[in-house]
Amino acid sequence: MSSVRVQATVEQRGVEFDLTLEHGKVLAVLGPNGAGKSTLLLLIAGLLRPDDGRITLGERVLTDTNTGIFVPAHDRGVAMLSQQALLFPHMTVAANVAFAPRCKGHSRSDSRATARRWLEAVDADALADRRPAQLSGGQAQRVAVARALAAEPHVLLLDEPMAALDVTAAPALRRLLRDILRDENRTAVIVTHDLLDALAIADEVLVVDGGRIVESGPVRQVLSSPRSDFAARIAGVNLITGVISEPGILQTVSAESISGVGDPPPGTAAVALFRPTAVAVHRTAPHGSPRNVIPVTVSEMDLHGTTVRIRATDQADGTTGLAADITVAAASDLDLAPGQHVFFAIKAHEVELHPALGTVALN
Repeated sequence: MSSVRVQATVEQRGVEFDLTLEHGKVLAVLGPNGAGKSTLLLLIAGLLRPDDGRITLGERVLTDTNTGIFVPAHDRGVAMLSQQALLFPHMTVAANVAFAPRCKGHSRSDSRATARRWLEAVDADALADRRPAQLSGGQAQRVAVARALAAEPHVLLLDEPMAALDVTAAPALRRLLRDILRDENRTAVIVTHDLLDALAIADEVLVVDGGRIVESGPVRQVLSSPRSDFAARIAGVNLITGVISEPGILQTVSAESISGVGDPPPGTAAVALFRPTAVAVHRTAPHGSPRNVIPVTVSEMDLHGTTVRIRATDQADGTTGLAADITVAAASDLDLAPGQHVFFAIKAHEVELHPALGTVALN
């Protein structure tokens, strides 16, 4: 079995992880730059020693600071794929893919057969006799995937493998990884900034911020009802934090009351979620049907297709400013500009109230 358990602290990097990934699952790790995402991969790969902690792969202990166990990277049964293919330039594609089985002591003929099998699996068998310099970026990453899998790893680690690819090559590699990981029932961890990677490839999502896990769970759950600022941003929804003061009412740090739909009990730390399309923008405070009215200051305006995204300045608790999507005609009529004070109005039935997350794990 290739389940992964990580309990590790790296003081110099300010990170602390506690997570479990079950056998055959694919985990997408999301978070802002510098949050500690790649550090997690380095710990699993054995390229970084934790100051304190224990890492296991199935029943095998890879790292244990209490007993002094630290299995070297080459003996962990872990393969890592990064943004760059990093193929050996002096070898052919076939020789690159055959390199790992040869290092494991397999015969030359067996290694060639393994290389052929994986090159066919990634639809790159026609490239077998080429050198890396003769490959496009997408082709090189396909070969890198084949080389990683030819090592027969128990866990595949992917550090933003699509980041350096163009808009045509990235979707093809994404589909390839999805099909191979699912068909082979492989355990994998993918660090990414792209929401599509999580949606297309992963079973679980883990959000890292400030060196800590702030949210985790099934992809659909996290991205449809995010509980962290970063997850809300990438999911394209607005998030307001606070405490439930009475049923259906969220009290924010700035003493605003947000009405919504949900049943967190009074006294519960919670979040209010609503989509930018549910927000109406007014120059003066509106009156009439029950709604939430939030005074904001316009920070920026961007055209998104046929709509204008109005982004407000950051909220009082430091989380990302709220966003509203309105028509071009409405934006023109309002004559908006950065720095203006306006009102965002949202009907209560458009707002979802959820308990905020505390400590999280992928158990």
